[in-house]
Amino acid sequence: MRAYCLTDTGLKRSSNQDFVYASEQKVGALASLFMVADGMGGHNAGDLASRLCVETMVETISNSSLRAPVPILREAIDASNRAVSERAASDRNLAGMGTTLVCAVLCGDTLYAANVGDSRLYILDDATITQISHDHSLVEEMVRAGRLKPEQARSHPEKNIITRAIGESEQVQADFFDVAVGPGDEILLCSDGLTNMVEDDEILRIVRRESSPEEAAVKLIEAANRAGGKDNISVVLVEV
Repeated sequence: MRAYCLTDTGLKRSSNQDFVYASEQKVGALASLFMVADGMGGHNAGDLASRLCVETMVETISNSSLRAPVPILREAIDASNRAVSERAASDRNLAGMGTTLVCAVLCGDTLYAANVGDSRLYILDDATITQISHDHSLVEEMVRAGRLKPEQARSHPEKNIITRAIGESEQVQADFFDVAVGPGDEILLCSDGLTNMVEDDEILRIVRRESSPEEAAVKLIEAANRAGGKDNISVVLVEV
């Protein structure tokens, strides 16, 4: 396994509210840990929310007495949600802050993952790219309800409105996934600063063209910036 993470402010934002994390080594009882959080909120609240979320995840997982990946991730997500919501409640300048989260653990040939919001998890093999996570967004709900076609979602004016976030309420509902992976597969976690700028097929082409996760991550950031770089861009790439 090789992993690399990279985040970039992009071309239009004055600060970076994304936060990334990658550990190929054990974190608590977990064999590895990878995360992308995309913060929201004014007065620097977004970058605080994403950093606090990830740091609380790592601390909770490191100290957990649980052993199985999904219960551990659920415990850590709940703790992160409390940490962000309580911090927001403690300072009126932080009111309304929150963050998306996508996280993953590779245990042997199984990937365990969870997400809240619209940061995404993909699995890439030699020929295909498959989105594993489910976007918690207004536009995606319209697509699932049949009121909007998938090809219309990309340019919809409300595509950035998310329906779930870490810290927005006292409780949070995350989606959990487990999927089989094999040698040569690539695992991609990313913020919407990448996926709003670069089509899935282009992401697959870039990752498969480069010889390492480091080189692929750099090229993905460059592609998003060439397309406009309208948001912060974050990438975690794991080569199985």
